[in-house]
Amino acid sequence: MRYFNILILIFLCACQSSAPSDVVKTDISADPCAYVTMTGKADQSTGGIRMIPISTPIGDFKVWTKRIGNNPSKKVLLLHGGPGGTHEFFESFEGYFPQEGIEFYYYDQLGSYYSDQPSDTSLCTISRFVEEVEQVRKALNLGPDNFYLYGQSWGGILAMEYALKYQEHLKGMIISNMVMSIPEYNKYAKDVLGPAMDPAVHKELMAIEAKQDFDNPRYLELLFEHHYTQHIMRKPLAEWPESVNRAFKHLNPEVYIYMQGYSEFGVTGDATLIDWDVRSRLKEIKVPTLSIGASHDSMDPEHMRWLADQVQDGTFLLCPEGSHLSQYDDQSHFFPGLIDFIHKVDAKK
Repeated sequence: MRYFNILILIFLCACQSSAPSDVVKTDISADPCAYVTMTGKADQSTGGIRMIPISTPIGDFKVWTKRIGNNPSKKVLLLHGGPGGTHEFFESFEGYFPQEGIEFYYYDQLGSYYSDQPSDTSLCTISRFVEEVEQVRKALNLGPDNFYLYGQSWGGILAMEYALKYQEHLKGMIISNMVMSIPEYNKYAKDVLGPAMDPAVHKELMAIEAKQDFDNPRYLELLFEHHYTQHIMRKPLAEWPESVNRAFKHLNPEVYIYMQGYSEFGVTGDATLIDWDVRSRLKEIKVPTLSIGASHDSMDPEHMRWLADQVQDGTFLLCPEGSHLSQYDDQSHFFPGLIDFIHKVDAKK
């Protein structure tokens, strides 16, 4: 069903494409076939999938990408969260981007399920991931005339760090559901999220964390019932989309724990992200930037509003019904706002 809209377009226009593959109109209403055609594309034989070679300090590996659609001026590279998550968190985009003519790329970062998974934590650094994104950009031939970088959660950290080094390659950037300071995130979890929880549940969770008994089934049971369904996706667990359940199933715990830690109430212990903070550098960002926050997120939505004011050309989008995965639980605000931002930036160029 994820490909229903694309299949309808193909059927309606009865594509018999013999035109050059680079003749693509931004307005797909003028030629719907142009968006969906893969004729002559290098990735035609794999349905848009490319395994991109990546050079690292310990050797060469490959990362998985998949292109959806064609558009010469609107190409969005999606950076998933985790760390160690997958592109599967973004499968809802297929229900909204194609009819808007927005080309987008799924991408599993090194260590994630569909890419190579070297067991070496020396690769799990922000700077190394930034260079990986740059290699992916070059391989996909993305640049300032078309390249929108979208990062959600950990992907938001990676997107911002990429922009701080390589913003000359960007046309626009979207930071979704991620604050720009881990100490601020930890403070919000301690001062706001924790006290808002049922006191007995919170006490039991903190007792388990104090013992570092993270393998205790009771810990996950309490988190899913009282935290995840309130702040990760505001739907009963039985209604969580299959793509999200699959994404959680495919999460790489080695990468996640090394960088984020075990706790779901902030970054803790010796996790490598614990001191990350770029608030003082946000004024360096010149590229048009959309900051997306959600009223029920585990990240402070007011920080996301503040972020939009700190960069030089920022816009804020609030998802009032949403949480951390607003692309699923507040689609009526999330996708119109995101799509409008991309179209407006495109119209400026």
